Amino acid sequence: MSKRVWLITGCSTGFGRELVKIVSEQGEIAIGTVRNENQIKDLEAINPDLVKGIVLDVQKQDTIDTASAFISKEFGRLDVLVNNAGYGTLGPIEETSEEEVQRQFDVNVFGCVRMIKLALPFMRKQRSGNILNITSIAGLNGFPGVGIYNGSKFALEGIGEALAAETRHIGINVTNIEPGPFRTDWAGRSATFNESSIPEYNETATKNMDSIREVSGNQIGNPVRAAQAMYEVTTIENPPVHLPLGGPAYKRVAIRLQEFKEEIDKFRELGRPTDFTEEELKAMEN
Repeated sequence: MSKRVWLITGCSTGFGRELVKIVSEQGEIAIGTVRNENQIKDLEAINPDLVKGIVLDVQKQDTIDTASAFISKEFGRLDVLVNNAGYGTLGPIEETSEEEVQRQFDVNVFGCVRMIKLALPFMRKQRSGNILNITSIAGLNGFPGVGIYNGSKFALEGIGEALAAETRHIGINVTNIEPGPFRTDWAGRSATFNESSIPEYNETATKNMDSIREVSGNQIGNPVRAAQAMYEVTTIENPPVHLPLGGPAYKRVAIRLQEFKEEIDKFRELGRPTDFTEEELKAMEN
């Protein structure tokens, strides 16, 4: 088999850059996307023989079309797509502008869908491939001060689950990668903070935003080990649709599942008896 070809978005820093290193160390081809032409040389220096940097903005379809044409001409195949490009907007939902909400979803959701549409024709033709969507533990659990970001990642989670069901039978595997807190730029340079001026949010949204800022740079998660896990999941014959990363993510998932079950069970008698009864259905048939 020829070398696998990867397309990894958002490779200037963080998960994307670490994954480029690991992919090339494994002797595979890593096409990494950056936002600026002047970042290409630095990225390709990781391994000039196996790393190719391209300028791509997930909000701009023309750059995606150019990338697709390049992949088709140079390699004729695409084996792994990693939807890593994204950012977090933080702030109370009430105080986040409509423009910022739209930008958050355009990058984190629509941008990923655009990239998926780039990848699928290659993978359908091959009848093989892996798509990794870098979502977040915030795609499984809502938090104060992170609501719009939560919404974008919840949306990507659903898209990933549905896509996995649509494509697994033809050899295309989809995994939603759900990191907890990792030592990347997510809560620093990459984030957008919409500060609150409403005192009612002091103990909810503002408090959580302050906590996120305080831990930035000291998170327990190791990006190199995260990238290693991402690589390894693409080598599994039947990979999971969900892969949390890091101890805090697994702890939060366990808490969330328990809370969800308890809440559903508690109000079962309110929500469940809303179907037509057997007698009503029979009456409607007559």
